[in-house]
Amino acid sequence: MADRLVSNLEPEQILQGLNEQQAAAVKAKNGPVLIVAGAGSGKTKVLTHRIAYLVADGVSPRNILALTFTNKAANEMKQRIASLVGSRDAALIRAGTFHSIFARLLRQSADFINYTSDFTIYDSEDSLSVIKKIFKEKSLPEKPLSPQQVASIISKAKNRLQTWQSIYDSARNPQEKIFAEIYKLYEERLRDSNAMDFDDLLWNFIRLLEEHSDVLEFYQDTFRYIMVDEYQDTNHAQYVAIRLLSKKYQNICVVGDDAQSIYGWRGADIQNILEFKRDYPHAKIFKLEQNYRSTKTILEAAHSVIQNNTYQIKKKLFTANETGDLIDLVECSSDREEAEFVVSKISKLSESGVPLNDICILYRTNAQSLEFEKSCRKYNIPYIVVGGMSFYKRKEVKDVLAYLRTLINPRDREAILRIINEPARGIGETSLKHINSYAIENGLSFYEALRNADNIEELVPKSKNAIKQFVEFIDNYRQKLSSEDYASVVAEYIKKTGLIEFYQEIGTDEAYDRIENIEQVVSDITYFAEENPDSTLNDYIQQMSLVADIDTSDLTKERLPIMTLHSAKGLEFKYVFIAGIEDGTFPISRATFNKDEEEEERRLFYVGITRAKEKLTLTYARSRMKFGDIMMQKPSYFLKEIEPCLLRHLNTSGAPISTTKPSYNARPYKSDYYEQQDNDNSYSQIEKTVYDFRVGDLVRHSQFGVGKITGLSGEGSMRKATVNFANIGKKLLLLQYAKLEVIKQAEQ
Repeated sequence: MADRLVSNLEPEQILQGLNEQQAAAVKAKNGPVLIVAGAGSGKTKVLTHRIAYLVADGVSPRNILALTFTNKAANEMKQRIASLVGSRDAALIRAGTFHSIFARLLRQSADFINYTSDFTIYDSEDSLSVIKKIFKEKSLPEKPLSPQQVASIISKAKNRLQTWQSIYDSARNPQEKIFAEIYKLYEERLRDSNAMDFDDLLWNFIRLLEEHSDVLEFYQDTFRYIMVDEYQDTNHAQYVAIRLLSKKYQNICVVGDDAQSIYGWRGADIQNILEFKRDYPHAKIFKLEQNYRSTKTILEAAHSVIQNNTYQIKKKLFTANETGDLIDLVECSSDREEAEFVVSKISKLSESGVPLNDICILYRTNAQSLEFEKSCRKYNIPYIVVGGMSFYKRKEVKDVLAYLRTLINPRDREAILRIINEPARGIGETSLKHINSYAIENGLSFYEALRNADNIEELVPKSKNAIKQFVEFIDNYRQKLSSEDYASVVAEYIKKTGLIEFYQEIGTDEAYDRIENIEQVVSDITYFAEENPDSTLNDYIQQMSLVADIDTSDLTKERLPIMTLHSAKGLEFKYVFIAGIEDGTFPISRATFNKDEEEEERRLFYVGITRAKEKLTLTYARSRMKFGDIMMQKPSYFLKEIEPCLLRHLNTSGAPISTTKPSYNARPYKSDYYEQQDNDNSYSQIEKTVYDFRVGDLVRHSQFGVGKITGLSGEGSMRKATVNFANIGKKLLLLQYAKLEVIKQAEQ
């Protein structure tokens, strides 16, 4: 079939099937345009129809640039444009991600910035490798700045368009100067290798435009009409690049939703969309508020939550859809009961004929997937972890399992090689080669060769000492395992490996996610030991190994998607379950005292709610196990923001729950969501007196969250407590100012 010719496509044809606001946004051909597209309002449809309208109205496809964030979104955009204007004209439109489009343009003009057109693009692992080599060559200590931290800070600096020189000149301390020098060396290494990292693709394109006016004018004349999708997710570098390209003709159209700006942690700046009118005073603004996805109940809930944000473009979604079911808010006794409840409900839905890919489980952090994966296996429900790998395939989880395998079977060479320098112990590749040769020559296992390190002449004293400490560490806990409860031994053993301290020192969001995953494995072992009193650690390892070896390629396409809320953006499902809606879990604890982070967490909740088309279920747990300890939880204050008339508050058996006082097995704590009664005399008495803290008490701090007291010192007004907090590790607190709230008393 021949391609449709532009001359045969009338602009009015493009407007068919659009509502009034959509059509108005599509027809606004010239000048700056902001399209505020609420969830489920047909954003992609408006964007692609606007591009088709421009082509039908005589704009050359070569003069159109359409930018988005993911390859999936870019491919969908291209397909839709092709269906409207024909594949020939669609092929002439520059449509793609920021990085792919800018990389292509940089290759065309690379010589202007002293690169060749065949420059290499480094991914995050390549960049980290370069930084690690710099650390090694310069003999730099990895404290207080690790290579991972340096890589993260460099990326953020580039997104803010900060040079190493500007950071060096404004350095307030020696540490910042050292960072600037590493940054400088990193840049030199990339340039020497004719390489750019992902952030350079944005920054070097900006440099190209700013330093070469003729190139800037060429691209401004080429891209006379610019469309930007998901504008609320743009960072500073993307913002500057768009401003430069659109400055001459001002035909810039951005589409986005400030209420769905959830990527601040990776550099997205919500002010870009909130202040669009400031940047383009003559901009036309269109609000797409008709939702085609969800029921009235779901939209009312979403609105009742998001209206609590201060920084937003005011709007209210409406729909012609039916009112729909009330939202189920389900109280669970524990995280395990929560997973059991959710998956059993999904099993019943599946049995009734609902396809699994019409259902979704959402949660705030990756670590929460473990219990849901286990329940899915119990109910024989095929699932897929969307936007990330299965819990059992994550690096830190595999590291923990390798430590456990070594504890049980020190002849496991692969396990030892995985952990011997994880975290780093100063046992280098050369030393490992000498050890391996010694083992082969003497017919020993690799671990036995480690035990004989003093007899290996090629090893330097430093390596011998590190190896001796490693062997003593393993042997010590192998002995403990033979005589003590394996669950408690494992909890202590994993803490002593140094993995958690290693990730705490890195200090990034990803690092804290890894800590949560490690804690989740330890908690899982505790559960396993409780449920299988006669089991051994080897029994646990065996069942974990079988799980890890499942060949997911045998699963049918109809699988249950489980994912973080961040991964759910842009998706929709008939049935949505959002789990773990507790203070400290969602919103995460560090957002409680930062207004910007709190508002982003609320937007994330809004995104989760608006993924649901027909039925939404929200769950929270009264207790959650973290690192083998039961931590009491309280419902998220976000739940209070949903109009009560939209909710049906139930327990896991389906019985209604009064919202005036929940029933806790442990002594309750104060909650912003529930009004506590004063008939619990023991609790009220402790609240009204100065509590005599004990080691082992579970406590809550207003800023640091839940933790366990591990030590006490001092007297009177100088009484101090060492508290191991679930989210941030150990803190030494002065009790008269800390205002710790007792959740659970230690047994006397």
